[in-house]
Amino acid sequence: MSDYEQFIAGINKKTGINLALYKEAQMKRRLTSLYEKKGYRSFVEFLQALERDRDLMNEFLDRMTINVSEFYRNGKRWEILQNKIFPLLLQSNKRLKIWSAACSTGEEPYTISMVLSHHLPLSQVQVIATDLDENVIQKAKLGLYPERSLAEVPYDIKTKYFVQEGSFYKVKDEIKRTVNYKKHNLLNDQYESNYDLIVCRNVMIYFTEEAKDQIYHKFSRALRPGGILFVGSTEQIFNPAQYGFEIEDTFFYRKK
Repeated sequence: MSDYEQFIAGINKKTGINLALYKEAQMKRRLTSLYEKKGYRSFVEFLQALERDRDLMNEFLDRMTINVSEFYRNGKRWEILQNKIFPLLLQSNKRLKIWSAACSTGEEPYTISMVLSHHLPLSQVQVIATDLDENVIQKAKLGLYPERSLAEVPYDIKTKYFVQEGSFYKVKDEIKRTVNYKKHNLLNDQYESNYDLIVCRNVMIYFTEEAKDQIYHKFSRALRPGGILFVGSTEQIFNPAQYGFEIEDTFFYRKK
């Protein structure tokens, strides 16, 4: 068994995370730079240190889960969500069940609530947001962001739902209350069902084809008929029919 295979087995045993389902070259490169920076010489040596040091384990999880996010990322897609997808979903149900999967530091689920606020009072908006990394969930709950994260936020939304604190912006409590955060592993954990909308963007690119296939099947089962999956701008599904999806719009897939 290679050094990296031993590391994969040890991490899986300790955390339930299966690194074998992530693209190997990308993951090895990212983690090698981390352990070298910390002064370790091999994956086995790094694994032994992770088993002893909780702070190092948290740093490893942060590095592994690639937390890059911003509000209204790829703004045109959010316009389609606001002007086409939400009106479509609200025709049949005024209480939408929404999941922001692999939500990172919270920009995405808060954006969903802000977009939906054009159609419903915030008291009727509820988003379930999940991530593998408890550190990013804590940051998301705090809701404090540098100005660069708000680069694509429309001016009226920025003034309505954020408060400036020095060089940072804080999400107002009325938006925070619409999002319920939970820890969840897309590869291992059970999925809830009857979602109207699942948003999972800019995450699937890090998984192997086998892992993507598993997750798309699970997303399909988790959606109600007519429910929508919204993916990232580099994550087009080329064979949506095999998952029971039809194309509703670019990067939006409707469950048949």
